[in-house]
Parts: sequence; structure tokens; C-alpha cells
Amino acid sequence: MTQSAYRHRLSVRYFETDQMAVVYYSHYLVWFEAARTDYLKSKGFPYARLEEMGFYLPVTEAYCKYLTPARYEDEIIVETRIDEMKNASLKISYRVLREKDEKLLATGFTVHPCINRERRIVRFPEVFLQALS
Repeated sequence: MTQSAYRHRLSVRYFETDQMAVVYYSHYLVWFEAARTDYLKSKGFPYARLEEMGFYLPVTEAYCKYLTPARYEDEIIVETRIDEMKNASLKISYRVLREKDEKLLATGFTVHPCINRERRIVRFPEVFLQALS
């Protein structure tokens, strides 16, 4: 699935950094999630709507490659795009950039099967597919 990237903006908060004022590695995955849920909302399909319909998108795989550290008070952009969409799963990629110079700080992806309330893998609802296309 080819599409332009959705850009989610955030500021690095003090609690996200370590003693060297560098963002602690696990926060990148939190940023991925914030960008992903914001992306779905921008498509008119907030994650809560999917859950109300009885569908869930658990993370079954997550990857992040760290290239340059983000630091306290950096303004960050997390570019989000759907790389792969199958009948019952999707792969979302992320690029983390420092806003002032567009320096690439990290890249990554997450994989999400579509499951129902019984935790069985099912096809995406048609209305969800339409929202993302």
C-alpha cells in the first residue's frame, strides 16, 4: 500500500530522558503508538471505534533502529505509514525526525493482526479498509 506519511508532532519531555538528557530507548515505541493512534483518528477511524465494533489490533512484532539520539526539548516528528495491508494484518512503518533539521533519528515498524473479542484472527471490517484507502 503506497501512501504519503502522516506526520505526528511531539516535544521530548524531561521524564523521557536519562541522566545524559538522551531519550530512553523504550519511549520510541510509545511514540510509535501515539503516532499510530493519531494516524487512525486522522483517517476518521479512532481506535476506540474499532474496539466498539469488537476488533483489536495487538502489536505482535515491534522493531526500532536507533540512529541519532533525541534529546530533552527536541521537537520531534514521527512519520507513520502503512507499508503492508493484508486481509487480516497490517505493517506500519515509522520514521522519527528532529523537526528543526529533519535529521533522521530512528526508523521502525510494528505488525498488527486484526482479532475479534474471542482473540481469533479475522478479516478487517470493510468500513475500516475504506477509511484507510
